[in-house]
Amino acid sequence: MANWLDNSVKYVAGVGEVRAKLLEKELGIITIGDLLSFYPFRYVDRTKIYSIAEVNTSMDSSLVQVRARITGVAYSGTGRKQRFTAFASDSTGSVELTWFRGIKWVEKSVEVGREYIIFGRPSFYRGEVQFAHPELELVEQALNRTDRFAMQGIYSSTEKIASTLGTKGFIKLIRNAWAVAEKHIVERLPEWLLDQYSLVPLRQAMHDIHFPPSAERLKAAERRLKFDEFLGVQLSVQSLRSDRLSRRNGFLFPKVGELFNDFFNNRLPFSLTTAQKRVIKEIRQDTVTGYQMNRLLQGDVGSGKTMVALMSMLLAIDNGFQACMMAPTEILARQHYATISRQTEGMNLRVAILTGSSKAVERRHALEGIASGEVDILIGTHALIEDCVQFANLGYVVIDEQQRFGVEQRARLWTKNQQPPHILVMTATPIPRTLAMTLYGDLDVSVIDELPPGRQPIRTYHYTDAARLKLWGFLREQIAGGRQVYVVYPLIKESETMDYKDLEDGFESIVRDFPLPTYRVTVCHGKMKPQDKEESMRQFKDHEADILVATSVIEVGVDVPNATVMVIESAERFGLSQLHQLRGRVGRGGGQSFCILMSGEKLSREARQRLQAMCQTTDGFRLAELDLKLRGAGDINGTQQSGMAFDLKIANPTLDADLLQTAREAAIRVLATDPQLQKAENQPLRTLRERHSAGQRFDFSMIS
Repeated sequence: MANWLDNSVKYVAGVGEVRAKLLEKELGIITIGDLLSFYPFRYVDRTKIYSIAEVNTSMDSSLVQVRARITGVAYSGTGRKQRFTAFASDSTGSVELTWFRGIKWVEKSVEVGREYIIFGRPSFYRGEVQFAHPELELVEQALNRTDRFAMQGIYSSTEKIASTLGTKGFIKLIRNAWAVAEKHIVERLPEWLLDQYSLVPLRQAMHDIHFPPSAERLKAAERRLKFDEFLGVQLSVQSLRSDRLSRRNGFLFPKVGELFNDFFNNRLPFSLTTAQKRVIKEIRQDTVTGYQMNRLLQGDVGSGKTMVALMSMLLAIDNGFQACMMAPTEILARQHYATISRQTEGMNLRVAILTGSSKAVERRHALEGIASGEVDILIGTHALIEDCVQFANLGYVVIDEQQRFGVEQRARLWTKNQQPPHILVMTATPIPRTLAMTLYGDLDVSVIDELPPGRQPIRTYHYTDAARLKLWGFLREQIAGGRQVYVVYPLIKESETMDYKDLEDGFESIVRDFPLPTYRVTVCHGKMKPQDKEESMRQFKDHEADILVATSVIEVGVDVPNATVMVIESAERFGLSQLHQLRGRVGRGGGQSFCILMSGEKLSREARQRLQAMCQTTDGFRLAELDLKLRGAGDINGTQQSGMAFDLKIANPTLDADLLQTAREAAIRVLATDPQLQKAENQPLRTLRERHSAGQRFDFSMIS
């Protein structure tokens, strides 16, 4: 868009100073361009007019329109509690229309005996259809309007916007903005891009996204605007990648030394899988090129990512550098510390830990050790990015569960060196490979797609509350056999707004049905003090407790090989990715493990599909594909958003993965012939790229 669209929205007819401040505060709309880029989130087919008899309970809360004649009006209440009701009917039935606000204006516009198009959300009381605050339009006016479109956009709103403008008022502002802005919308893509990728002109797309004359025109408009957003992102990402690869400022790890060879030959607890060997080789190749490595490692739960991380850190140490590993929670950080310390015991290697709750001695040992170079590996939480943390020679950084850190948090690790260290970011949230390569286009992508030998697939079952006695009996059998059990709840306390099982009530039930001294139960949730959580986890890990009652705080990193049963209460509350993560807490030993998904009897179709998918496969990458179909953005969207500092108003990387890949290819083609976007035809693309890299205070391609 041209700079003219950067003018204040107050200049649009019907806005003014007061409404401009309201739009900025409530919706973040400041300029005319912002208003026109505030797209509808869904559409209503205004060509479809129902008879009153056709309106049924399946339409509850959906926007519909009926054609009926006003037969009478009535008033009730006084003052602020006053209510105005109009009665309408057609040949099939009758309906009540009620207003609680703006009564003086409404009563003037309602005329008994006239026929109206009634537009709103139906509700039902004792079988009767009602509409609260519907829009009314005389049938003659509706049929004669020249600007009537087949589909009406529905915009996100707030209570203040709804009470001040309403749907009709907001659409009027959009129309007024379009009337003055239309001639200022200038094409920003070169002609060859429009032809190559069959894209409609920008002006047509901007018109049709707000006022679509047909479903086909709307689809074409959405595709064009999504492509533009993705192209801006990919131009930014690919430019950063090219810039990073042009600098040749990466540390060199030329040798495979004593520590790596000793560990590989003498200390491996199990044979590496083919996938693990492949990833280590990819990392090894990256660190001898002279370029700074920036690699994303995807691996399903239990696939051995931590082993790859440790062995790659040993490569760094063999070449005279320090390494660090940052985890999102103290539980996970301390588990990594315990595991790596145990696996490297007796080697010429010093490992330290630093978390927010580290005691003075532990903290001093870590800070002094890394500053002097005596500590080779520092493991910790976000405490690693504090200013007081100074490394002698940091050459390698591992970031575990990277989606749980903000971009700037991760970037601060880069500032620990004048020269950027090699970066390995890991995630156990599987993302389909093609999608990962486009979401994280500035990273190289590695995948561990097989489990260590000896692991048995986890058997997953879905039960409702009717099977609880059967479940309790099964848990007693497992505990009697020396095994341990997780029971996970979505809530800590009972909620008035959500009808899900909660930990406090569940804990009482479990203690009652599994009494001491035969059964030992402990608790872990996010509101406990760190030392209390740590003690609960220690009790469970050391088998001083048979049952761990927890929330999803144990979703990542908890490794207790003796635990063979994961019970997830109100499993319908969780997304596929989170269910899969929780299931990954069991199946870590040699015995058969089980995941029991408990739910209520009434499930939405989507929830039932999720639970069925969990029972059908343990393949995280297949579940990720299903997640795209079932949930769209879902948990994967959470992953990508935290990894990208870009503002996408209409495009969705997971739902529109194919278009994202297309935009990536287009960006690579453009930059191949004009890396700096200096050609006249590419000047608007430079603006598009800058918009999607605005506000970045770091070169994030260095850190993911």
